Amino acid sequence: MNRWQRSVGEIQARRKQVSKCEHAQSALGRVTACYQQMATSLGSNTDGSSLREELERTRALAHRICTGLHQSLLALLVETEQGQEDREQVERLWVLFLSCLESFQQDLRRVSTLEEIFPLTQRKDRQALVNTGAVGGGSEVASRAATVQVPWATGDEEPRPDLRAHVVEIDGLLQEMLRSVNIPLWSVEPTQKAWAEACKDGQDELEDVLEEMMEVEVVSQDNRASGCCSHSTCRLGCAFCLLN
Repeated sequence: MNRWQRSVGEIQARRKQVSKCEHAQSALGRVTACYQQMATSLGSNTDGSSLREELERTRALAHRICTGLHQSLLALLVETEQGQEDREQVERLWVLFLSCLESFQQDLRRVSTLEEIFPLTQRKDRQALVNTGAVGGGSEVASRAATVQVPWATGDEEPRPDLRAHVVEIDGLLQEMLRSVNIPLWSVEPTQKAWAEACKDGQDELEDVLEEMMEVEVVSQDNRASGCCSHSTCRLGCAFCLLN
């Protein structure tokens, strides 16, 4: 293989690895969000052995994703030159991973505390649960977490630490990441506005409603019809027109 072919192969391999890291970061976000949602049921009347088993399975899946994502991102950042065209994207994934780890660690601490307060080791322990009035458990959330695919073959699964050791492990992982790669967090810029995907549909719907409101004729107190102002930017004004 000549130098040019080797260079093309290296670029393709790197792009494939970056793509896997993007999928892994997305998967980690979904899994940790499911874990957080299930954790809100701890200590309530929907708590039980099945919920805690699902929490453990979800935590194990998050641990597998974190391990692989950390190794892949570290290799992409340390073993490559600063001039790589996708360097900014990898740095952005690195910062997102740091943020996700910190949030996940807080949830782990919360779960550890709640499981100590509500041990559920005996049947009588259920009497201490708080009756919130909620029905059902976290089975639907757990099923969503179970469908998340790890973007790389893990081979033999590394044994996950227990809950307390997992919190300590993330502490060490965060410190190692900050020492290994010098990426100022404030230097990484987002590629889109916050909540852009979630707000897009809602914003379009809001604009349609406001346009319809501005086309409505308003009847004043003296029974004379008057049209609303037609300024496209007068969204607040049209509300006052309808109230007058």
